[in-house]
Amino acid sequence: MPTSAPPKNRFERRRAETRQALVRAARQILAETGDTSASIQAIAERADVGFGSFYNHFESKTELFDAAVTDALEEFGQVIDERVEGIDDPAELVAVGFRLTARMADSHPELMRILRDRGLAHIHSDRGLAPRALRDLEIGIASGRFTCGNATTALSALGGTLLSLVALRLDRPDLDGDEAASDLAEMVLRMLGLAADDAHEVTRRPLPDLAR
Repeated sequence: MPTSAPPKNRFERRRAETRQALVRAARQILAETGDTSASIQAIAERADVGFGSFYNHFESKTELFDAAVTDALEEFGQVIDERVEGIDDPAELVAVGFRLTARMADSHPELMRILRDRGLAHIHSDRGLAPRALRDLEIGIASGRFTCGNATTALSALGGTLLSLVALRLDRPDLDGDEAASDLAEMVLRMLGLAADDAHEVTRRPLPDLAR
C-alpha cells in the first residue's frame, strides 16, 4: 500500500501502523461488501486495534472510508506508474493503463472492486491515476499527438471508459480481458484523435509485465 515518509521514532511508527491498520480494515470492508455502516467497534476489531485508537486518527467513519478510497487510488496509480516507466508516447501510456487495469482484476481484485464501486466520484481526484492521466493528456495535446482541445473533458471520457472496463472485467470474468481492454483503449485513442491504424498498432504493442 502507499506509504508516506518513514516515521521518525517508535511512537510515530506505532501511530502510523495503527492508522494504516484502520485504513486497511476499511478497504477490506469496501471491497467485500461496500457497506459503510459497519460500527467503529467492528472496524477496530478487524484492524486489531483498541476502540479508542480510532479517534486518535479519524473524526468519523466517513473520514476513514474516504481515506481508504484515497489509499486504494494512490496504490493503483503507483502500480501503473511502476510499469510504464520509460514509455514516452502519451498514446501508449493511455493504452497500457487500460490494458494493465484489466489484468489487475485478477492480480489486485480488492483494489479493482473499490475502483468500480467508488471510482466515479474520483475521476478528477488529485490522487491515484487521475492526475497522472491528466498529465499525459496535456502532454499529448501540447505535442499534437492528441487533437482534442480540453484535457479535463478528455479525462472525464477516459475515466468513465476505464471504470466501465473494470466493471466488465469483474462482472464478466469469462470474457477475454486483454482483448476487451485493447479494444476499448483503441476506441479511446481514436476519440483523442489518432488514426485508426495508429490506434490499433499502439494498443497491440508488447505490454509491461504486471508481476515485476
